[in-house]
Amino acid sequence: MNQFNAIWYICFEHKFAKNQRVKKMLRYDQLSYWEREQYLVGNAFVIVGAGLVGLSTALSLHDRFPDEKIMVLERGYLPTGASTKNAGFTCFGSPSELQDDLQHMPAEKVWQTIELRLKGLELLKKRVGAAPMHYRNCGSWDLIGAQEPDINAEFIADLNAQFNAHFGLENVYQKDPHFQEKFGFNGFHSAYFNAYEGSIDTSKMIAQLFQQCVAAGIQFLFATEVKSWVSGQNEVSIETSYGELSAQHLFLCTNGFAQTYFPDELRPARAQVLVTKPLTHRVNGTFHSDRGYYYFRDIGQRILLGGGRHLDFQTETSTEFEKNERIRTALLHKLTEEILPGQAFEIDHEWSGIMCVGAEKKPIIRSLNKNVHAGVRMGGMGVAIGSAVGAALSKLV
Repeated sequence: MNQFNAIWYICFEHKFAKNQRVKKMLRYDQLSYWEREQYLVGNAFVIVGAGLVGLSTALSLHDRFPDEKIMVLERGYLPTGASTKNAGFTCFGSPSELQDDLQHMPAEKVWQTIELRLKGLELLKKRVGAAPMHYRNCGSWDLIGAQEPDINAEFIADLNAQFNAHFGLENVYQKDPHFQEKFGFNGFHSAYFNAYEGSIDTSKMIAQLFQQCVAAGIQFLFATEVKSWVSGQNEVSIETSYGELSAQHLFLCTNGFAQTYFPDELRPARAQVLVTKPLTHRVNGTFHSDRGYYYFRDIGQRILLGGGRHLDFQTETSTEFEKNERIRTALLHKLTEEILPGQAFEIDHEWSGIMCVGAEKKPIIRSLNKNVHAGVRMGGMGVAIGSAVGAALSKLV
């Protein structure tokens, strides 16, 4: 069954004008008694956002309160943020990225964030399973560019010691002296291998979580935008694009679209992604470069490459799903000169996704008041951290 075939569409009013069929969704005040009782009345928990954080929150709430009514609102006909638009890396931090983080964040917060990422990945694998989301434990490589200094061996040793002390993981990062001959890259002088990371199909991940929600009796209203909300003594009134509904608790899980609620703490971050047509290549695994700002992987015979927002931070602080030609040109240059040097390729598809970042990468998991709660700012690590954020959000009530 397709993940959205199970959605119960409320109703459509059909009009015809000049041989064109116009569909208009009914307002809530036009619904029948049965429809209102099923969807609008008695919701204990309403969740805004049907991405990884929203679905994880819904399932975690159901685990804690199996008899309560739960509703998920999603403004798109698909999740429109980053959950099904990212590269599908099960990553928790490359050495060059962590080196940069430790220069700009307190070490305690860096390790707290890594802990959430590892817990999130563990919960995701337990909840979904490896096979259903096409999980590959293919490992990852952090590639150091020809013009960049190598990472200090003492820093790598310290990272490994910290991972062992905090999480019991041994030799997380190892220098790979054979990466050039394995993959045929150009323009990198060093690479650090992490055997604990891998890749997934994010669409299949979301499909599995959605099906679990439906099986648990969690309800959905897609193509429904939340305009505003007002928190009362014992409930929240939620104004949507089709009318008002209420709940005992409201959970904001829209990540990159939540700047309105936290204007001083987060901002959207658009990411550009390209996928080639099938070709013969030697790439096998997941790869980062330039502190994680570039990332690529194989998808069968194709190569996926994304990132580059650090080339134009101001423009990429956007919630518009548009392309940035400057970044697109840089991505094509990376493919041509570094990833597939001397090899012809064609781009088959390209898109953008919206992440959420801030001055620090630790997510915001917070109650705005006693009945409105938010889980946002995944810092580009939504696949890793999203399930843990959902579990933590469910414990705020």
